[in-house]
Order: sequence, then structure tokens, then C-alpha cells
Amino acid sequence: MADYRTEDPRWVDQILDWKWTWLLARTAIVGIFLVSGILKLADFPAAIAEQERLGLYPGALWAGLTVFVQIGGSLLVIARRYVWLGAGALGVFTALAAILAHGFWTMHGAARFEAMNVFLEHLGLIGGLVTTALVAEHARRSGHL
Repeated sequence: MADYRTEDPRWVDQILDWKWTWLLARTAIVGIFLVSGILKLADFPAAIAEQERLGLYPGALWAGLTVFVQIGGSLLVIARRYVWLGAGALGVFTALAAILAHGFWTMHGAARFEAMNVFLEHLGLIGGLVTTALVAEHARRSGHL
């Protein structure tokens, strides 16, 4: 099996080996959830209204769960503790949000195109969360990071 790492330019290896790269990558992948959770917590009545617009009642319960998953899952990933749980919770949350809020299959024209793009972005984010969990598990098993 070929050693693909030898094919990387030296500067790429230096970035990938830099001690802060893994932390910055984990923070970047969950940053949107952490900020969203904090903003929802700061304006909880708006978070409740958002849930109810999606047809989720009681809105306070769903808003509370959303804040818990967004902030809690993000902190688990950033802290590198139970990354699989944090990334998994955020991934399931993202899938549900994509289905509930971006149902492009029910739309037509420009609205359909826009909603489909957002839906596909959500799928990409889920892939990033899965990759984060895979890297964390690989690092745990190999004793790295």
C-alpha cells in the first residue's frame, strides 16, 4: 500500500501536523451550531416561535432541546470528549432540520432550487460531522491527538 503522505507538499504536512489544526477544525465544523445555540438561548422567545413555525409544539420544549443539542454537542466535539456522541447528535439534528425546514420536494421554481441547495449543504455538513467522529475515533485507537 502506498504512503500517500509522502505525496503531500511539505507546507501541507506542516499545517496538518500543527498542534492547533485539529482543534480549529473541530471548532469550525461545530461553530454554526454553537453560535446558533447561544443566540437561541439569548432570545429564547424567538427560539420558541421558530419551533412553532415549523409545527413543533410545545415550542418551549423543542427550543430547549435544540439549544441543548446545539451547545452540548458542540462542546463535546470541541473538548474532544465523546466526539461520536456530540457529532452524532448534531448530525441527527441537522438531518431533521433539513427535512423539516428545507423540504424542496414540496416546492417549485426558484424556491425549490434554493431549498434544495440548503438541503444539500446540510448533507455536506453531516458528512463533515461523520468525518470528525471518524478522525477522533481513529486518533483514540491509535493513541494520537
